[in-house]
Amino acid sequence: MCFRISTFKNRTLWLLGILWLGIFATSAYAHGVAAGDQAFIEQAKGVQLLPFIYLGAKHMVTGYDHLLFLAGVIFFLYRMKDIAVYVTLFAVGHSVTLLGGVLSGFHVNPYLVDALIGLSIVYKALDNMQAFDSWFGKRPDPKLMVALFGLIHGFGLASKVQDFALDPDGLVGNMLAFNIGVELGQLLALGLILILMNFWRLSPSFHRHAFRSNQVLMGAGFVFFFYQLTGLFVVV
Repeated sequence: MCFRISTFKNRTLWLLGILWLGIFATSAYAHGVAAGDQAFIEQAKGVQLLPFIYLGAKHMVTGYDHLLFLAGVIFFLYRMKDIAVYVTLFAVGHSVTLLGGVLSGFHVNPYLVDALIGLSIVYKALDNMQAFDSWFGKRPDPKLMVALFGLIHGFGLASKVQDFALDPDGLVGNMLAFNIGVELGQLLALGLILILMNFWRLSPSFHRHAFRSNQVLMGAGFVFFFYQLTGLFVVV
């Protein structure tokens, strides 16, 4: 009886966790930009480095899809050297497509990009659960996958910025400043995630709940995916 009650409790908590993350994900449209921030970006004249650094950092700190993916990436990374490698790969990929997409005008449907970002979260959760090893006997190269998904995440924000009426005067400098802000915000958010993760890792509950936590992470990724996929077919 105790086992059944415990199992029922764990399953209930798991489902509630997925539901909460789903509501959390859909209420925060991926790569959304506040109306006030959009107005400032469209009215900006000339190079304004500090405001755009702030806006970039703000986007990353509130970019729930980015943070969920990065949390999955560092979930089982313990050495700072390894964390630095993976975060750098993601940052480089993110920067290339963010800057390249905005400055070149190369446009990708934002719903499609955000759906793929949802799948990036699903991928990382499955990787953490060793699902690919179990299914195929080999996991995809994790560094290559993080770099590729970094490129996709960058397109996500680029597709939103491209919808704005940007003044060409100072555009390059402002976009470079924005990207610097994004990376600074990423470091800030990642630092907080690492602090919380390290405290959790000191507890015996970390290994007990690691698998279940990644199931919840996977559920959130699927919610992102289907939410954006619905927008793709309904709006387009």
